[in-house]
Amino acid sequence: MRLLDEQYTRTPFYGVERLTAWLRAQGYEINPKRVRRLLREMGLEAVYPKPRLSEAQAGHRIYPYLLRDVEIERVNQVWSTDITYVRLWQGFVYLVAIMDWYSRYVLAWEVSVSLESSFCVSALERALWQDQPEIFNSDQGSQFTSEVFTERLKERGIQISMDGRGRALDNIFVERLWRSVKYEEVYLKDYRSVREAIQSLRAYFEFYNGERLHQSLNYKTPAAVYRQGLTRAAVTTLN
Repeated sequence: MRLLDEQYTRTPFYGVERLTAWLRAQGYEINPKRVRRLLREMGLEAVYPKPRLSEAQAGHRIYPYLLRDVEIERVNQVWSTDITYVRLWQGFVYLVAIMDWYSRYVLAWEVSVSLESSFCVSALERALWQDQPEIFNSDQGSQFTSEVFTERLKERGIQISMDGRGRALDNIFVERLWRSVKYEEVYLKDYRSVREAIQSLRAYFEFYNGERLHQSLNYKTPAAVYRQGLTRAAVTTLN
C-alpha cells in the first residue's frame, strides 16, 4: 500500500494492470485482483486520474459545476475541498483540507481514521469561522453531498459547485496541494501514530501557508496573498 500510494501520486493515470506490472518489476509477486482490492481499501480509484475516496450516496443532491471558464480574481471568491489518504507506519488516516483558490491558502484541515462526514463538517465550520466564499467547490463524495454539509453552506447563502464525475482538473488546486503534502511531508516521514501525523501535518500546513513561496503567486506565500486580498476587499467596500 505504501508503494502504491507513492506510485499513484507520481502516475495517477496508471490503472490496475500497469500498477500490477510496476509492482512485479519491483520484485513483488502480486496479481491484479489484490492490487484492485488494496486501491479500494486506500480509497483510490485508478480508473480516474484523481483520488476518489467516496461515492455519492443515493438520495443526496448533486449540484452542477459552476467554475468552468470562471476567472478567479479575488480571495474568498472560490473555496474548494478534497480528501486524501495519508499513510502511517502501520495503517493510514484520511486528511481533508479547505483551500481558497485565489491565494492557495489552506483555511482549515482535519484528520480522521474513517470516512465519516463529521471530520469534513468540522473542517468546514473552522473555515467558516474565519470568513466565507461566494462559491464552494467539492467532488460528489457522500461527505460533501450530505445534508449536514450542504446545509452549512446554504445557511450562509454560499453557492455550491461539484466536480463532474472523473474530471481531475475540476479541483486542480487541491490536487496540487496533495502532491505538495505527499512529496514535501508525508513521504519524508514515517508517522508512527495518528497523534504524530496530526502534529507533523500541523507544522507542515503552518509552513505551507506562512513560509512556502509559490511561483504561481509571484513567489509570495499563500498567507501573504490572502491577507492582501482581504485588505483590498475591505478598502473596496469602504470606498
